[in-house]
Order: sequence, then structure tokens, then C-alpha cells
Amino acid sequence: MSDIMEMLVRRGFLWQSFEIYGGMAGFIDYAPLGNNLRRKIENIWRKYFVINERAVEIDTPTIGIEEVFIASGHATSFTDVAIECENCGRVYRADHYVKEKLGIEVDETVEAVKEVMDVYDLKCECGGKFKEPAPMNLMFSTKIGPGKGKKGYLRPETAQGMFVDFKRLAGYFREKLPFGVAQIGRAYRNEISPRQGVIRLREFNQAELEFFVHPAEKTHPDFSQVASDKVKLVDKFDNEHEMTLSEAVEKGIIANQILGYFIGKTRRFLLEIGINEDKLRFRQHKDDERAHYATDCWDAEVETSYGWIEVVGIADRTDYDLKKHSEYSGEDLTIFVPYTQPVKVKRRRLVPKMNKIGPTFKEKAKKIAEAFSTFNVNSDADEIEIVVDGERIKISKEFFDIEEVEEEIAGEKIVPHVIEPSFGLDRISYAVLEHAYDKDVVDGEERRVLRLKRKVSPVEVAVLPLLSREPFESKAQEIVSLLRSKGIYTEYDDSGSIGRRYRRFDEIGTPFCITVDHQTFDDDTVTIRDRDTTRQVRVKIESLPTILKELLESERDITEFGEVFR
Repeated sequence: MSDIMEMLVRRGFLWQSFEIYGGMAGFIDYAPLGNNLRRKIENIWRKYFVINERAVEIDTPTIGIEEVFIASGHATSFTDVAIECENCGRVYRADHYVKEKLGIEVDETVEAVKEVMDVYDLKCECGGKFKEPAPMNLMFSTKIGPGKGKKGYLRPETAQGMFVDFKRLAGYFREKLPFGVAQIGRAYRNEISPRQGVIRLREFNQAELEFFVHPAEKTHPDFSQVASDKVKLVDKFDNEHEMTLSEAVEKGIIANQILGYFIGKTRRFLLEIGINEDKLRFRQHKDDERAHYATDCWDAEVETSYGWIEVVGIADRTDYDLKKHSEYSGEDLTIFVPYTQPVKVKRRRLVPKMNKIGPTFKEKAKKIAEAFSTFNVNSDADEIEIVVDGERIKISKEFFDIEEVEEEIAGEKIVPHVIEPSFGLDRISYAVLEHAYDKDVVDGEERRVLRLKRKVSPVEVAVLPLLSREPFESKAQEIVSLLRSKGIYTEYDDSGSIGRRYRRFDEIGTPFCITVDHQTFDDDTVTIRDRDTTRQVRVKIESLPTILKELLESERDITEFGEVFR
């Protein structure tokens, strides 16, 4: 791991934030190459989860008002247990510290942590005694506006902005399910003691899709496209399976077809950007691990030098989020789903006695009568309770009659369920880099090379003059301008021997190097060198843009495009 990180820092992929001030755990800077790689991964994600879905992408604020997070539960429940040393003052996340020092898993509750501390007489690394464990909310709080202002938080996930916008989004999609809403952006978690570099950050990048579906129709019209894909699964009982997604759904290992569909798409996405299939699995949350509102949840896990790490969570969140925001905001977050044919049903309805309601409830009388029209009566109730302007009011039988009517119903209001694939872009980017990192021997020397997929390579082409003098340099610069004008990310380098320059670009994962040599001035040709095989072919300069675009959009062998040059 240290070998890889040294290279990533030295060559300009990742840097420590605030480095000249000593740095700060939990924050990283994406240097030029790392930023370009992550952006390319984001664009491939869009292809899978926005462009090729019935989905749109939005962008909501990274700061949210307090009410949003009270409704979502984050204000009270988004916590980890912290332990603080009385001697040195260091604070640790309790479950991580216990696992590191004692090698045991502990439930993330104050009671469970305290029991372990007492039984094992757990001490700080400095030898000091810990204070009583306490929960710590992981959201960064802030104040919006001057003076007392309004309390707000930096968002701990991008999802809530999409739920809050649901009413507008449903209108945008003309209230026709299913539809998806995507968002790529920053999220923030005030981690207690982040110690794993890019694996656990306080500010990180997410790509999330909230896919809204009918509760009774958890299928996807394109499931057949991934149904036969064979996937490595670890179920909630720790049983390992390697089977097709259709088999996993049929056997009930995966709860429903739409979850299986997004597991399949996630797998294809991760493989396309360069995750090693031998180091990829999908692990199901155990019953005591899964969120209480979810019916099923799977993590895409990737094996790295940090061990198996979660990079994607795919959850069936049911209707929990929309119901909570509807309850706290008072807004109707349902969708009207029409029946194929209208149906006749008998129901009981309340008939308000306005001659009694008016004098008793005065200015509230009209709203009480309106509330009666939506009230479902299941029996001969002597008293009912309705909500008017947030106030619960009990109404006795003297204010209404109950009558049975037959109505023709054209459809029903439902609260959609949400299937959520949530991607941690920082972990994914790091895993792609680690899986691409390799060493081999070329011309008797050890070579470090990033065997990145061409689609995500931050520098696509390097143009190198064989000699650092004219006319080689000016010709090389002409080619750089030509390729950049065609949208190919190209760099120029004339520093050092040609062999050393090849090694530099191999190390940062550049798929192809173009060399301007003596023959270039005889027949207007150059060589293209392949990073992985080190083979070279000679091609006409005028053909370069077309050939390179075909190569960069595929994994084809360069020998298909020109005469092999030795």
C-alpha cells in the first residue's frame, strides 16, 4: 500500500490536504491526474445510471436546513460511539479501536462498548484511562444567515435533496413510475478518527441514484439484459454463491428483481472502469446490520490492501424516506396510479353536520369539513381524530353522520418505494488505481505501470520527440495541437531519454505514446507505442486522430492499425 501511495502522491494523483500546515486526517486533494481519472469514472457512471435509465440528474445544496435532517432521522440517529482518553485527550471511534486492539467486533452502542471496556480493561495507546463512551453525531453543523441565524448541517449524503424535491420530480415525469433521480456531489461526515487515507474521509464524493417504483411492481423491463450474468454473492448467513442473477432472484437470495438488476448494472460498471473481477463480490447485510426500514441491502465490496472494502451500497429503502418527509413537511408525497379499468367500491364516508360544526369550531369549521372528505371510516365510530394545521382534534359523533356510498374509483394514491444504488467515488477511484498497479521487467529493468482501462486513463496520449531539438520539437507540438483539437487529452514531454519518458507515462497509465523520429520527416509517419505490451506500430500522421479514438474507445490491439515497428 505504501508503495502505491508514494507513487500516487509523487506523480500527481492524490495529495494530503493542507499539507503545508501539517495536514488533517480525513481530507485529500485530487491532484491533476487523480481529478481527471475520477471525472472520467463519473461520466461512465452517468452512462450506466442516467443516460441508459429513465432517469435525470439534479444538483441540490450541500448545506441543508435542520428540518430536513430531523425528518430523515440524521439529527438524532446518525451517530458513532466515541471514546476519549483522560490522559492525552485523543478520541477514537470505539468499534474500530476495539477491533484494532482486541480483534473483536462490538455492537455500535454505548452499552456494548462499555461492557467490552470493563471486561478487557481497555486503555488508550498512551496507557491512559478512557472516559465513559458517548455517542457523537457525525454531521457538521453550521449556522445559516446573520445573527442567531438558522441551524443547518452539511449533508451527510446526497439522497435527502432528491427526496425533498420528489413532488417536483414526480411532476416532471408526469407521475409515471418508475423513474430515477441521480446526483453526483460532495457529502460530509465528521468521522471520529479517520485513519485509512482515502477509504474513510470527512469530505467525500458520492454518486447516488434514487429509483422510485410502485411498491407492488419491483421489476425492471431491462432485467433480461443482466439476468444471465454470473455474480459472486455472500448472503446474510455468510454462505458464498456464484450464480446468475436470475437464479439468485428465483431462489430468494436477492429479495426482488429490481435489486438484482441494479446489482448486475453495478457489476458491469465496476468491471468497465477497471475493477478486477476476481476481487469483487456482493455481500448481503445481516438482519441486525440492515437499516430497519430496508427489506434488503447489498454492498459491492472490493478487495484492496486495506482488505475488503465497501464501495457501493444497493438498498431497497421502501417508502420510509418519502413518508417521513411527508409527515414532517405536511406535503402530499404520493403519486396517483390509474387502474386499467375503473372499479366500483362501497365505502363509508363522513357527512359533516355544519349546523353544529360551525358554531363550535368557528374559523376551523371549513377545514374540518374538508378533512372529513378524506377520512376513511372503518366502523361505526363514536369519535374520530383529524389533523388540521398540524393540530390533532377529536370530533365526537354529534358532529357527523356516517353513510355508505358506492363510488367509481379510477386509481389510487401510493407512496413509491425507493431502490438506491449509492456509490463512493473516492473508494472506487482508489480501488481502480490499486487494481491497475503492476510491476514488470522491460529491457532488463523493473518497470512500474498503471494498467488502467483506456477509458479512465487521465492522460490518453503522450507525444514525444525522439531528440530534444528542432525540427523534432516543433513537429511534435504540431501533433499535440492536432490531437487536442480532436478532443484527445494529450501531453508533450521532451525531458530526458526516450526510454525514461516512456517509463514516466507507463507509471501514470498513459495508454499510448507517439514518437516523432527521423523517419517522420521522410514519409510523414510516427510510431504509436502501447503501454501494456510495449509494441509499436507506424502510422500516417493524418490517420492518428481516427486510429487513436478507435483505440481509446476499445481495448483493441494496436497491431490492427499499422505495421509493427521494432
